[in-house]
Amino acid sequence: MKPCRPLAAAALALYAFSAQATDLVQAWQAARQHDPQAAVADAARAAGETRRAQAASLWRPAVVLGGTAGRMSADTAMEGAQFSAPGFGQSNGVSFGTSVNHGTSTRWTLSARQPLYNTERSAQRQQLEIGADAANLQWQSAQQELMLRTTQRYFDVVLAERKLTLLRQQQTAVDRAFTEAKDRFALGDAPVTDTHEASARARGLQAQVLAAESELELSQTILADATGLAPSALQMMTPAGEMAPKDLAPLAQWLAKTEEFNPQLQLQKANAESARQEVRKHGAAAAPTLDLVAQLGRERLSGNGDFGAASNTSRQQMIGLQFNVPLYTGGYRSARLDEALRLEEKARAEVEQARQQIGQQTRAAWLGLQTGQARLNALSEAVKASQARLDATRLGRQVGDRTTLDLLNAENDASSADLALLQAGIDVLQNRLRLLALAGQLDETQLQTVNRLLRR
Repeated sequence: MKPCRPLAAAALALYAFSAQATDLVQAWQAARQHDPQAAVADAARAAGETRRAQAASLWRPAVVLGGTAGRMSADTAMEGAQFSAPGFGQSNGVSFGTSVNHGTSTRWTLSARQPLYNTERSAQRQQLEIGADAANLQWQSAQQELMLRTTQRYFDVVLAERKLTLLRQQQTAVDRAFTEAKDRFALGDAPVTDTHEASARARGLQAQVLAAESELELSQTILADATGLAPSALQMMTPAGEMAPKDLAPLAQWLAKTEEFNPQLQLQKANAESARQEVRKHGAAAAPTLDLVAQLGRERLSGNGDFGAASNTSRQQMIGLQFNVPLYTGGYRSARLDEALRLEEKARAEVEQARQQIGQQTRAAWLGLQTGQARLNALSEAVKASQARLDATRLGRQVGDRTTLDLLNAENDASSADLALLQAGIDVLQNRLRLLALAGQLDETQLQTVNRLLRR
């Protein structure tokens, strides 16, 4: 029976999770593990970090071992040579020849190169470092976007649930009003128009309820697909209390934060700097380079030639400096430089475009927060007033001072006021999170702060 215990424990854990409310942090943590875009961002970040190692490798020595083997024929003629041999003394002006026909040739070399001065490589290194920083900025932006996307999907479900609940409450009230109107008409206490009004409103609400049910199912499915949580396990929480921050910093401070920390803006700045290094790289293509080089080699040719068996072996060792100056590249370098200059202009323009767009988004989120709590307070009073009106209208309908149409309109106004209050609360929380994201400060800690403003 012991093997069944893990399964039972898992089942109990699943039941416990489904029995409790699903809050924003839980939804975000599930989305973080389940969302494919998050996996893409993680992989891109990891790949980007390898560029730092690539940058460092550009100024390390390169060592190459090479070897060849094959068939080779060679003829050598030497004139005016001088040589000495034991027992033969020294000879001058000697001429001789050697030959090997279809002999065996082997060659190997070990070479090393250490760059000392290379402005093109310097620019490449800067580009690689910038690329690693850009990958990290893209990851940060992706995390914030996923958090905002998850909270939006979460609140879509909250809003859809409330809308369906209010419509069903209206439907119940309209059905009751329709029954009362028929009874009153039968007794002669109400005109037939009351019955028609209630019947028309009931049919209209039936269509709205069906649409709201579909909307709720769709929003639940979208959230479930993003988080991996079953729709049946979603127990949503709604905004409650003071949702706007009590001490909202001036707009100028938030604009300064976005200028310094906004991931998208910083990414555009990084792209502009990379474009500047591209210009530097192609501009340096005509600059001289200086390398420290060393080489060790051996070559051997053996076989039969015109004078019998022959073998020739040579060895080389070299260490020194190599100096290169490109003189002419057929116009390729200048064409690439022109292209790089145009792309740099484009990158600078994109920085200004991003700065303008992010500034506008920051103003919109800040203004939404600045007026958000006052709007919530006003809508809260509107909910109380509409509920008081509904209670008075119900009482008036009982004594005959109000018509069925008056009651139906009061029911609709009360539901609309309730839904508007919830939407306003969600807007405040979304603006709060969006402003933090624009300033590059949205993380799980900030999400937990907002999460504490939700109630079941």
